[in-house]
Amino acid sequence: MLNRRVVVASPSAVSSSSVSLLPNSKPFFSVSGFRSSTFSGGFIRRIDRKPLRMTTPNLTPRAMAAQQPENGESIPSGENDLVFPSKEFSSQALVSSPQQYMEMHKRSMDDPAGFWSDIASEFYWKQKWGDQVVSENLDVSKGPIHIEWFKGGITNICYNCLDRNVEAGLGDKTAIYWEGNERDVDASLTYSQLLQQVCQLANYLKDHGVKKGDAVVIYLPMLMELPIAMLACARIGAVHSVVFAGFSADSLAQRIIDCKPKLILTCNAVKRGPKTINLKAIVDAALDISSKDGVSVDICLTYDNPSATTRESTKWQNGRDVWWQDVVPKYPTSCEVEWVDAEDPLFLLYTSGSTGKPKGVLHTTGGYMVYTATTFKYAFDYKSTDVYWCTADCGWITGHSYVTYGPMLNGATVVVFEGTPNYPDSGRCWEIVDKYKISVFYTAPTLVRSLMRDDDKFVTSHSRKSLRVLGSVGEPINPSAWRWFYNLVGDSRCPISDTWWQTETGGFMITPLPGAWPQKPGSATFPFFGVQPVIVDEKGNEIEGECSGYLCVKGSWPGAFRTLFGDHERYETTYFKPFAGYYFSGDGCRRDKDGYYWLTGRVDDVINVSGHRIGTAEVESALASHPQCAEAAVVGVEHEVKGQGIYAFVTLVEGVPYSEELRKGLVLMVRNQIGAFAAPDIIHWAPGLPKTRSGKIMRRILRKIASRQLEELGDISTLADPSVVDQLIALADV
Repeated sequence: MLNRRVVVASPSAVSSSSVSLLPNSKPFFSVSGFRSSTFSGGFIRRIDRKPLRMTTPNLTPRAMAAQQPENGESIPSGENDLVFPSKEFSSQALVSSPQQYMEMHKRSMDDPAGFWSDIASEFYWKQKWGDQVVSENLDVSKGPIHIEWFKGGITNICYNCLDRNVEAGLGDKTAIYWEGNERDVDASLTYSQLLQQVCQLANYLKDHGVKKGDAVVIYLPMLMELPIAMLACARIGAVHSVVFAGFSADSLAQRIIDCKPKLILTCNAVKRGPKTINLKAIVDAALDISSKDGVSVDICLTYDNPSATTRESTKWQNGRDVWWQDVVPKYPTSCEVEWVDAEDPLFLLYTSGSTGKPKGVLHTTGGYMVYTATTFKYAFDYKSTDVYWCTADCGWITGHSYVTYGPMLNGATVVVFEGTPNYPDSGRCWEIVDKYKISVFYTAPTLVRSLMRDDDKFVTSHSRKSLRVLGSVGEPINPSAWRWFYNLVGDSRCPISDTWWQTETGGFMITPLPGAWPQKPGSATFPFFGVQPVIVDEKGNEIEGECSGYLCVKGSWPGAFRTLFGDHERYETTYFKPFAGYYFSGDGCRRDKDGYYWLTGRVDDVINVSGHRIGTAEVESALASHPQCAEAAVVGVEHEVKGQGIYAFVTLVEGVPYSEELRKGLVLMVRNQIGAFAAPDIIHWAPGLPKTRSGKIMRRILRKIASRQLEELGDISTLADPSVVDQLIALADV
């Protein structure tokens, strides 16, 4: 892996075809309240798939342009102020106006079969699907839940990611730029080279008994071998299950026991910042645990990562363990494709809660392929010249949909980063942006808030002029972090695609289209094509207009997951029984007077204070708006009077000391923004928050600390810095 440099020819152009629109179609909805020149009418939500009578927006291009800021102009601070894309950006965008979006969205609602068939036809199908494009039942009262898209269509997602691009003349275009943990370690692969390496691994897997439908567990860090492994499995019809290389041996064993893989792929170790993580040792322990449960894995294919450790220091079990570099490169660089049905399984991805058995989310091939490619293309306004970097790990759904499959289905150039974004200092992200001339940068609010704590010079000392679109994923981004991201990182010129979606949805559900309409800092804005969000009350009644409630989705979309592996009953109970006839997201949501959607966090993160239901994300956002607060995480604790109290962990801006005055100021900030009923009962100073190496805050640990159940902290091995837990415990009574 060390210094794997490959000289790559200049990128070739990628054609970009747009979806055809029905003539004279009317908009799906209209929004009101746009300051001087506005849309007319209120929000109209679709109840079914029948045509609706709708109003037409009167926001003309001239009126819209009159409100657009010049590039480089900072946005206002009010949460309801609109942030317009520049005239130049909108004029070149794939979706350039609210009117165009509404026409496309209306067609996707009125004629979902035709809309998605037109898009699906842009990909290669060995055999086209039948007359019935979609078959669905989302109502448990009418029978078993089922969703099918393009059933009978025969295709292969690896072929569409690689062979199709090579055949289109993109063989010499860079597919992956790989940046190692250390600055002087990097590599790249063209689409032709990537195809060859995928085929070699696919041939190895076939030679060792892996067949269509067999499971393969992948426990790899962000090396190029991770997307290679995913694509190799897809090429031969195997079902990959990527496990984030931060999970403990117990967690890995749970997943091995559940899916019973033919083999496991890993590497001996990885460097994350200054730390070495011995992944092979974790796999060894997991395989011991699973074998005691009756599930044995015969082959552990191990990539030798010399930048992290040596072969000699890697524990080895002869007969089971095999060095990747010793065997895979010997195989042919071409491999026959296993053609699969659109509804054949593509991958399993386990989601883990604080307790209980992980849920094996199962995605199938055809609908997922079409949906991830389309969401990537439009949400990031993808151009063939873009260089795209998503900071997520492929161990999560974001890495599946928006590191590997979505970008490569569009022939994009992707950056894969092995290390951590603040190593060796907080300027590393922007150093990488400048190095590869990255134009689309997609990351998590947690990383944004982490970088906000440090001096702005870490950002401003780098050019970042290549940036064109920014993106946010993983949780609602609080408005203050949104503004910092927009004003400082993006120089007040890069729209932010603040995406809402889930492991289960496969792709974006509510997201800005960056050139189409103005944004509000912290709002995911409007639904993607084919998505019908509804907000319901506790009884499942749909709520119109400005409101708050439970976010559900009416009707299916191609990227939806099809079941939970081996537990369809749990699938129905968790996602479809709470509100019959809908997919229940588990998230709370607010729709404002202009029709914009604001995610308020998981409903199981709602705190009931004296009868007031308060979303933790709302309180966190209010705390983070304080100029001396870098980040906040809120949990509920038992309260003898209120039922539940609000317990806030607060990380301050670097160099700001703890003080009683500041504590009172933070509480006052929440009182002013939300109300006295939402004021935190306790402010717990936090030098850092317990996060996984992907940046996810481990709230179950915070709940245990808040309730002083220190003996029940559980597994903290997935944390980027386990010492944070001891620091928080030590500060519990400060």
